[in-house]
Amino acid sequence: MSTDAPSSLRHTLLTALLALTFGFLGAAAWSGAGLADNRTRSYLLSHPELLPEMAAAYEEQEAAKRLATMGGEVFEEFPGVVLGNPKGSRVLVEFTDYQCPYCEASLKDVKRLVAEDPDLKVVVREWPIFEGSDAASRMALAAGIQGKYPAFHDAMFKMNDIEAAAKAAGLDMAKAQADAASQAVTNEIAKNLEQARALGFTGTPAWIAGKKPMGGAVGYEKLKEALAAAADTAG
Repeated sequence: MSTDAPSSLRHTLLTALLALTFGFLGAAAWSGAGLADNRTRSYLLSHPELLPEMAAAYEEQEAAKRLATMGGEVFEEFPGVVLGNPKGSRVLVEFTDYQCPYCEASLKDVKRLVAEDPDLKVVVREWPIFEGSDAASRMALAAGIQGKYPAFHDAMFKMNDIEAAAKAAGLDMAKAQADAASQAVTNEIAKNLEQARALGFTGTPAWIAGKKPMGGAVGYEKLKEALAAAADTAG
């Protein structure tokens, strides 16, 4: 499930957005500053449904700026923790949690994108933000080490039972349990948390489609559009 930003952050974002909107629309449409502010304010108050969209757009813009200052490590998968084509040139990054219903709902979108694009590589960043999720994320990374991540990933969302999902994926349980407790896995989870925070993500699922960071269950169309835009830019 996506987690909301603190109310103070939402208030700050909306205040900034309103200020920016007033200035832009005032300069573009009206010569009288007072009239511009009044008309814009009146319009926004009459259409409050626009404010969440504005806030989301602002957050995505700021996340893109932060991504530009980060290294390329966020696009590099933990061994085996990838869906689609491991050698694909088009990359979708997903931050996920197995107890997040929005992550589960987004699984069909990811599968559709993978089925349509044989060159798509989906780098999954295990980000256990809900209580009790850490053990599942650790076993998922252990499955990656054994080359069985996709099978575990699917089974875990279907069964919501770590041991049953691990057995369904055909894991060597003794090795998986040892790997799940390893320092490499601990470091990966800590790194994913650090990256998510650095990008300003507040919950799962969260994405980097091409070079566009996005938070929430944004859906197939928006993910495809962002990946296509990145491909056009690269081309």
